[in-house]
Amino acid sequence: MDTSRVLRTTGTMIAAAGLLLTGCTSGGPETLRTAASARGESGATPSVQPSPDAAAMRPYYEQKLTWRECGVPGFQCATMKAPLDYAHPGAGQDVDIAVARRAATGPGKRLGSLVVNPGGPGGSGIGYLQAYAGIGYPAPVRAQYDMVSFDPRGVQRSSPVECLTGPEMDKYTQVDQTPDDAAERERLVTAFKEFAAGCQARSKRVLPHVSTVDAARDMDLLRAVLGDGKLNYVGASYGTLLGATYANLFPDRVGRLVLDGAMDPTRGALDLNRDQTEGFETAFTSFAKDCAKQPDCPLGTGGPEQVAARLKDFFRKLDAQPVPSGDPSRPLGESLATTGVIAALYDENAWPQLREALTSAMNGDGAGLLGLADSYYERGPDGKYANLMFANAAVNCLDQPPAFNGPAAVDAALPSFRKASPVFGAGLAWASLNCAYWPVKPTGEAGPLAAKGAAPIVVVGTTRDPATPYKWAQSLADQLDSGTLLTYDGDGHTAYGRGSDCIDTAINRYLLEGRPPADGKKC
Repeated sequence: MDTSRVLRTTGTMIAAAGLLLTGCTSGGPETLRTAASARGESGATPSVQPSPDAAAMRPYYEQKLTWRECGVPGFQCATMKAPLDYAHPGAGQDVDIAVARRAATGPGKRLGSLVVNPGGPGGSGIGYLQAYAGIGYPAPVRAQYDMVSFDPRGVQRSSPVECLTGPEMDKYTQVDQTPDDAAERERLVTAFKEFAAGCQARSKRVLPHVSTVDAARDMDLLRAVLGDGKLNYVGASYGTLLGATYANLFPDRVGRLVLDGAMDPTRGALDLNRDQTEGFETAFTSFAKDCAKQPDCPLGTGGPEQVAARLKDFFRKLDAQPVPSGDPSRPLGESLATTGVIAALYDENAWPQLREALTSAMNGDGAGLLGLADSYYERGPDGKYANLMFANAAVNCLDQPPAFNGPAAVDAALPSFRKASPVFGAGLAWASLNCAYWPVKPTGEAGPLAAKGAAPIVVVGTTRDPATPYKWAQSLADQLDSGTLLTYDGDGHTAYGRGSDCIDTAINRYLLEGRPPADGKKC
């Protein structure tokens, strides 16, 4: 990911596409963990489609990658062909899957390829590899594995989903996500409809074919063309759903799989979004307790409830009167401010930055919070957006039926969302409406993933993870026939590479020696 971004985290993280944030991302210390979170990081379990025809698939499995230099020293890139529609692999329509690698640095025995995914859906695996994993993973791991990643179909370099122009996205991100009356409600619904229509107009060809199941099948092609008999993989956040889906489809091809910041495939879209709302409340409570102890806390002293009440009051003022941000076309209103706060909750290392940004905004300068929101949305200084949010919506809305079918359903659920989070609940509930207007019918549904017969799979959960609540990791580890749960008692999203020697040692031993930690190990 772009290391110049405001937050330093590890991967991309994304939200399900709504106006708000729900998302998942990877873990690790060096890149921006763009948080897409409240929108719908729908981590649904797509239903398995019929097995593709073996003869028609043979050319894909036997293709040879042509590696080339690609602008970042030490890395090579290639393009892999995959069927657009796995149900009809011989139909002559393909998608290009962008792949990158960094060769094992040695010394020691080469263990094959280690494929990494930073989450999302919508996160660029290549960006993550080049900015963090390929240079920041533990040296012993990089010594024995070729570090590999890819942009999943629909993402950035791989037949990307496109939906809105930069100026259109600027307007979209400012729409009021806590409507107070019928007119504001209609504007929000219209924004969701226009977003969906833009995706259909610009990406009609790929839109029905970017599910998690499709990406998992692409990952098996990648395993084969890399010359590996089994897939070794580290996936974070949404990358855990991708990895678990792969294991369920191809259990006999599972090598060493680490699923960090796990999603729960059995949770439907409504429950996923409500669970994430609780997760952000947990993360905000941790921030609030810490903030109240700091001399520069702009939300004052007292308990988390008092700090939360002051933040909610500030959001209410911004809803009525946005403050200047340095960009006349984008003053800091409630929606952008909420996004900025949530983005910073993904990583406790961003708390000082959040305090500073809140202090400035409460004094009439919204530039800091706007910068945090821009990092979340992957908006560049030139006003152009990466396609993170577009791909995020496309995958989530395909993977599961929508959380809500209309505004009335949101109204009915608002009390439970507000109970889950007095500060963020209403906005996250309305953000969950986005898939109701999606132009392509979902192809998946929630359900358990057992991956029967697979080699041991390590599932990692963080007790106060804002985007992937700890109970999701517990559930996934129980579902997987060979799952083993590794727990990090701490804050932030994901655990590997974020400062815990206990976690890193356990995962490194598994990746290098094939010895998973004891089920239930805690750090």
